Amino acid sequence: MNRPFNFSAGPAVMPTAVLQQAAAEMLGWHGSGMGVMEMSHRGKEFGEIYAQTLSDLRELLFIPEHFKILFMQGGGLAENAIVPLNLSKGQFADFVVTGSWSQKSMQEARKYCSAHEAANTAATGHTTLPTPQTWQLSSKPAYVHLCSNETINGVEVHELPDLKALGCEAPLVIDFSSHVASRAVDWSRVGLAFGGAQKNLGPAGLTLVVVREDLLGQALPICPSAFNYKTVADNQSMYNTPPTFSIYVAGLVFQWLKLQGGIKAMEAQNIAKATLLYSAIDNSQLYFNKVATTCRSRMNVPFFLRDENLNEAFLAGARSHNLLQLKGHKSVGGMRASIYNAMPLEGVQALVAYLQDFEKTRA
Repeated sequence: MNRPFNFSAGPAVMPTAVLQQAAAEMLGWHGSGMGVMEMSHRGKEFGEIYAQTLSDLRELLFIPEHFKILFMQGGGLAENAIVPLNLSKGQFADFVVTGSWSQKSMQEARKYCSAHEAANTAATGHTTLPTPQTWQLSSKPAYVHLCSNETINGVEVHELPDLKALGCEAPLVIDFSSHVASRAVDWSRVGLAFGGAQKNLGPAGLTLVVVREDLLGQALPICPSAFNYKTVADNQSMYNTPPTFSIYVAGLVFQWLKLQGGIKAMEAQNIAKATLLYSAIDNSQLYFNKVATTCRSRMNVPFFLRDENLNEAFLAGARSHNLLQLKGHKSVGGMRASIYNAMPLEGVQALVAYLQDFEKTRA
């Protein structure tokens, strides 16, 4: 199939093999006579899908047994409220603000607890990351929130902080929406991780929450039952009707990831793709990236044209070369190429070739 290369930040590109399998099984899954969208979430057929999906995810991400895997709804945005409803105890939590998403997380949490700003990189336009040693952590926060990859601003935390080494006993909460399954996670440093599926795991509608068991059971009384992590865990993510089709497609993605060699292989590919694209930008006289080289995202690459009068011509030319969704987020402008797991190296090579060709014609 000669499909365009889709650089959307999310919903994002999906593996072609996954789309083909989902299409082939649309009218009937494994001889059941039902498509997955038609199945009861409590039926035997979906039970098999759910069990395999759960097992594959735990294997892929090396999730320890003392962590519960929850399939929820509402996306990362809803988790900005659901996390403090479950973990804050109505007291206070610390936030490391490194971009648009962590800023939203802190603002939402203020509806349910006191949110303390431990660090903020606004002064640099969120193009740098503060070292953990410079964070101004509270004495006993309920948790510390960190967005480990800022989709809009293009910064990524490549090594998670060790809060205990900083003298903090609070659990670390990470929003890993944009880089989940693109690299390994050091679960010894994480209390809870959450992310929307629509960037690296599957279609929109599914939210992944991985939470340490000892953090369950402390939700605020006002927390809706369907958002109470303990209730969701006790009911195997089926307290309410789960996003069944999104779970099924995510399961196909997990199987595809295993066939690619797993997370280690994907990380190597992602490093290669990001290195190629950043090199093209850095060696250009027309394009530039504002993010410090030590914390550039491998998944979301924002860049700008030095002559912004060329923006529309650049985007039109990109579309004519089957390179889609390169316009940057409205809050920062410029361009952005999201190169998630499902974006093949060939897609980045095609983008680099276009970048160079466009610059030559404008020289």
